[in-house]
Amino acid sequence: MAIDRTPALKRCRALGIEQAVIGRSRKVSEKKHPQQRMTRKVSEYGLQLKEKQKAKFIYGVLERQFRNYYEKAKKMPGVTGENLLILLERRLDNVVFRLGFATTRRQARQFVCHGHITVNGKRVDIPSALISVGDIVEVCEKSQSKEIFKALKESNNALSAPPWLDSNQANLKGSVTRFPTREDISDIPVNEQSIIELYSR
Repeated sequence: MAIDRTPALKRCRALGIEQAVIGRSRKVSEKKHPQQRMTRKVSEYGLQLKEKQKAKFIYGVLERQFRNYYEKAKKMPGVTGENLLILLERRLDNVVFRLGFATTRRQARQFVCHGHITVNGKRVDIPSALISVGDIVEVCEKSQSKEIFKALKESNNALSAPPWLDSNQANLKGSVTRFPTREDISDIPVNEQSIIELYSR
């Protein structure tokens, strides 16, 4: 499976994304880079492409899979752009991150791949698995004895889960109360309409 190994902070700078969007603390020190001598005018295509690159980077999805999400979003009722983001939000690795069980989506993806996460009591190791309303996501009992999860249970610094999720950090358990809306994911700085226009060319 192809993996994007580009340094996260470098991509954030290139795409104009705050570190907090991908779960990185703003306390992480960044080297100051000199400003470019001249700014080139970006074409409409270039702007649309950048929006797609931002969405792919934030959710850790490569082109082929992202295109599949777009095709699926087109067939769903409602606004295609919003459907696309909602599908990305429903990914298991993103849900683990949103519940506060991981500090970044990359870490959440690793937890899922290593078999630390269960959905409705069954271990799931596919980060792209889509969750449904009523699903219960938790760290499996065997993994909760590991230091990283023990520290998480004792921590009081967890981010509050979005309104479409119900998180119980003390038990490393959460549930999906409803599907997210675009308003629920307003922290994602992506113009989804530009992505749809790009694919519609």
